[in-house]
Amino acid sequence: MVERVPPPSAQPRSRLRILLASGAAALALTAGAVVPGVPLGAAPQQAQAADSGKTLTVAVAQSIDSLSPFLAQKLLSTSVSRLMYDFLTNYDPKDNHAVPGLATKWEPSADKLTWTYTIRSNSKWSDGEQATAEDAAWTFNKMMTDEAAAQANGSFVTNFKKVTAPSPTQLVIELKEPQATMAALDVPIVPKHVWEKVKDFSKFNNDKDFPVVGNGPFVLSDYKVDQYVKLKANKDFWRGKPKFDELVFKTYKDQDAAVAALRKGEVSFVAGSPALTPAQAASLKGDANIKVNEGPGRRFFALATNPGAQTKDGKKFGNGNEALLDQKVRQALFLSIDRKTIIDKVFQGHAVEGQGYIPPRFSEYAWQPSSGQSLAYDPAKAGKLLDQAGYALKDGKRVGKDGKALDLRILCHATDPNDKAIGKYLKEWWGKLGVGLKVECLDDVSVPWYAGEYDLAFDGWSVNPDPDFVLGIHTCAALPLKAKASAATDNFICDKKYDELYKKQLAEYDTAKRADLVGQMQSWLYDSGYMSVIAYPNAVEAYRTDQIKSITTMPEAAGNIYGQDGYWSWWSAVPADSDGASGDSDSGSSSTGIVIGIVVAVVVLAGGGFLLSRRRRTTADERE
Repeated sequence: MVERVPPPSAQPRSRLRILLASGAAALALTAGAVVPGVPLGAAPQQAQAADSGKTLTVAVAQSIDSLSPFLAQKLLSTSVSRLMYDFLTNYDPKDNHAVPGLATKWEPSADKLTWTYTIRSNSKWSDGEQATAEDAAWTFNKMMTDEAAAQANGSFVTNFKKVTAPSPTQLVIELKEPQATMAALDVPIVPKHVWEKVKDFSKFNNDKDFPVVGNGPFVLSDYKVDQYVKLKANKDFWRGKPKFDELVFKTYKDQDAAVAALRKGEVSFVAGSPALTPAQAASLKGDANIKVNEGPGRRFFALATNPGAQTKDGKKFGNGNEALLDQKVRQALFLSIDRKTIIDKVFQGHAVEGQGYIPPRFSEYAWQPSSGQSLAYDPAKAGKLLDQAGYALKDGKRVGKDGKALDLRILCHATDPNDKAIGKYLKEWWGKLGVGLKVECLDDVSVPWYAGEYDLAFDGWSVNPDPDFVLGIHTCAALPLKAKASAATDNFICDKKYDELYKKQLAEYDTAKRADLVGQMQSWLYDSGYMSVIAYPNAVEAYRTDQIKSITTMPEAAGNIYGQDGYWSWWSAVPADSDGASGDSDSGSSSTGIVIGIVVAVVVLAGGGFLLSRRRRTTADERE
């Protein structure tokens, strides 16, 4: 977020962040292997080689913000990073528990202040060099000492005291205070011998020299801005070679054109922007050789207000409307949003009404406001709040004490039809309230977003199983160092109470206690009126069965294919004319490679609004 749908274009970070299945799981000395029957830390047998020239083409709407894992924040960018570089740990596609990645096991000291990771000895960089603990230590130390290198994932290392590599297979991380995310460090590990040559991490986008050295399931082989990203299968990947020889993410600014390309067989998969519209999904269901996959999403769709853009040292910048500095005004706007209409008319039932910041898919941390706290649709109450705030209704317009009409702007993603449709409703609803609204749809909203030149914006993030990242983007530490500079912040929120809660949840290993703290943080965000979660959209996507024989969703029972918390979908995908079994070649019971193409029925609990998948969470985006 995923992340954000990233700040809107700046999207955050869609970053997919990882789940600490439970306090006990986080402290486990060893994580279970993904493939049943395979010894801990051992690599499954080599996957059957794909037929020559097999290419899987994925139609995407989002642009790449950077191919540097130190800068990448958009969902597409961070998804590509997951394919290029291994992380210390990964997440099982069945239930999100931590499993081995570059590390085969991890162990905390008694006081939880020192973590020792065993680094696998069978991972090589694509240039033939051995991947070692020194690469991981260098990656983390660079993030700890270089602000530019900490831009995307710096929140993970702010509590690190010291990181060393006593041997090629041993990584030691010393902490200032206990940290509950140590089995969920969503940080791509890069090759030291390549990256130590980079002089300025703030300007290096990793997009000039190909192939790019990595140790993930795919190797980045070519890139053209707003055209495509090409990756070749890594034949030496320790978990086994992908079954497609090449993976291509092809950019389509027009989502209807992407759907048409799927029908013609020009692409294998359509992810949407970030999901297919109900009309597009319905039109594809009757097509031969096309399957529509729908499952609870890991994203939330929200409105964000500009609370007053500022730098870390408190310098104000931007031109946000000062009326939005008043909590009553912010809450009045949100009380005037009919979420049910948006779910029924815009998403046409392919979403769940928004409440807390964490999507219901992640049931451990999902939260709902109390009945007395809820900002449910109530235009009359909204009008009273505006009156109290000093914006009287005169001739159909809300006018402040300075005599100026209350007119606002909202940033809209030009490639997202939902933004445009909801923008029309907001203009109508807020117009009845006496508030003017201009909907500004741009191809790249990151420029005005980072400049603080907006009043409101359509926002959204892909949430990871562990909520730390999406919570961290609202801390004071996430603010930019300089005005208009890109940063980890979502929309410039900085509050002492929120920061205190964030620090407490990060140090809490007990899952229930941590969940309570995360709930308090969501309650604070909800009451502040800085953000309003409108909906949790389902993941709606489609692929050609005459090109893709099988592919893994996450969670497997009912989940998404594009934008996963891992590389399972593209690594496991089997070409339609391949005789190879799906998933790991050594085990028919592998957790990857299940054929899932049916539209999954989503059940909504009466009165609760919680999506149910067949697992613990009803899921959604990253950073993404």
